[in-house]
Amino acid sequence: MPAPDALLLLSTHCPHCPAVLAALTELLKQGAIGRLEAVNIETRPEVAQALGVRSVPWTRLGRIELLGSQSRSELADWAAKADSEAGLADWFHLLLKEGQLPRVQALIEAEPALLAAVLPIVGNVDASLNVRLGAGVLLENFTGSDTLRALLPRLGELSQHPDARVRADACHYLGLTGDAAAKFWLDARLNDEDADVREIAGESLAAVGDAG
Repeated sequence: MPAPDALLLLSTHCPHCPAVLAALTELLKQGAIGRLEAVNIETRPEVAQALGVRSVPWTRLGRIELLGSQSRSELADWAAKADSEAGLADWFHLLLKEGQLPRVQALIEAEPALLAAVLPIVGNVDASLNVRLGAGVLLENFTGSDTLRALLPRLGELSQHPDARVRADACHYLGLTGDAAAKFWLDARLNDEDADVREIAGESLAAVGDAG
């Protein structure tokens, strides 16, 4: 994967901006980022306006946008995964944790293929309830769509996850695909050791059958 480009918005009076600029410059020298553009929004306010940025430091690494102070190690970590699905999943997780569901929705609506980056959140047993609920909203927005059906095999894998919560959620989303192919994985969960998983699998099977 090629090194991502970086854009930093800063201002003359920002106390945290010099450290972020220094960290990004070091990453540029090391080849962890391919190009670095820094813009002082006090002299180029139109750049901040065009990007909807209201405070600095603001950093974009590939697709990922980060607000506030970031350490060199944090920036290096984001740069290493900037345009990967894992990186996008971590970014979406961060945004959902911060209560920015509408922003993630807008990103995915603009590029539906990004919905795949929500699946690692579904499989993350350490994700908070609010984050998991946010992931659910994102997936439910694509109920019956080709975008969600394209994720069916991966949802099937999640339906076999060791954690019952993940299996239950996966069964629910399998039902939302409206695809008869989901029956293969849902049938297997009718005898699940967890009662909730069995119940949701049954409901999803009925939904898939009605859709078919």
